[in-house]
Amino acid sequence: MNAEFLAVLDHLTREKGIDREVIIEAVEAALVSAARKAMGSATADVTVKIDRDTGAIRIFSDGKEKTDNSFGRIAAQTAKQVIFHKIREAERNVIFTEFSPRAGTLITGTMHRFDRGAVIVDLGKTEALLPKREQSSKESFRPGDRVRAYCIEVNKTAKGPQIILSRSNPNLVVELFKLEVPEIAQGIVEIKSISREAGDRSKIAVTSKDEKIDCVGACVGMRGTRVKDIVRELHGEKIDIIRWSPKLEEYVSAALSPAKTAEIHVSSDKRRVEVLVDDDQFSLAIGKKGQNVRLASRLTGVDIDVRTRAQVAELAKFSIADLPGVGPKMKEALEEKGYKSVDILARLSVEDLTAIKGVGEKTAEKLIEAAREIVEKFQPEIPPDPPVVPVEGSDAQPA
Repeated sequence: MNAEFLAVLDHLTREKGIDREVIIEAVEAALVSAARKAMGSATADVTVKIDRDTGAIRIFSDGKEKTDNSFGRIAAQTAKQVIFHKIREAERNVIFTEFSPRAGTLITGTMHRFDRGAVIVDLGKTEALLPKREQSSKESFRPGDRVRAYCIEVNKTAKGPQIILSRSNPNLVVELFKLEVPEIAQGIVEIKSISREAGDRSKIAVTSKDEKIDCVGACVGMRGTRVKDIVRELHGEKIDIIRWSPKLEEYVSAALSPAKTAEIHVSSDKRRVEVLVDDDQFSLAIGKKGQNVRLASRLTGVDIDVRTRAQVAELAKFSIADLPGVGPKMKEALEEKGYKSVDILARLSVEDLTAIKGVGEKTAEKLIEAAREIVEKFQPEIPPDPPVVPVEGSDAQPA
């Protein structure tokens, strides 16, 4: 067994990266337990020494060496079990150590198989999981296809490291831009925010720390080569590259591209922006099923209301006095607080209204509900936002 044992140790050290001493110590500890079991005493004074040079195994009990042949068989069997266990454990640790720093980066592998809707990606030394919830609805993979994905996390489990990938995470787009745009990788161009609906469209806001470098031009590349490579990787997903601005009006206007805005009004708390557009720009500003305004809102971090001038004129015909339960005194109290239009009331919370003397919770709820019913007649129905994922590597507040 000695020569075979040493050969196995050398192989594991060379091919698997497993520490030779770790295996020897583990085999010694296991042999102590096996010897005690063979002797019928769990508390017997037993020690085991394995010669690091020759592989010779010596078992001592009460200070005397045991030469019983049965211990040789026990040693061989136990060493085999320990080695197999250590191989599995060490391989898992090596894989975890190798891949844990890669969380938050791009990982490339090969599509191996499907498992209950999830895609199993072969990474060579191990496999990664691309769950169904992290896949783009517009993409499909076949065995053998190359898969480049964003690594969300690497977890330790009883079955070994679990590597979770994503093709729908906004940070996939961020990492692709870092890969394709040297100015971003070098920190000259910064990604301030991103909003994405995987498979359809992404909006990414960028700024340059060097006045000589155009941040949008750097991301687009000569004749659009850089952004085209990213679009190709995302299977045709549209990407709007927005020039970030500290001025909210300019930022919102750019975020709503390709639509052109006419007027922009920012609320006093800078949480809501009303955008007026010409009639021919309204559908562009809203986008298919509200996608453009929804992505713009998430990108900028503010609520955006888009209306045409005609809609504003129609909405202005409604007075707060037209709302149920609003008499002269109530109207005066609301206007003193600055709540002079149905549009403003629709944006308030119950707490805002109950702060006014004489306005109870039920009254506040009825007023807000009535105001919103009127305002909704002049707004498109927009599906709710998907969950927001923070942008890695940016000090900007994620939209």
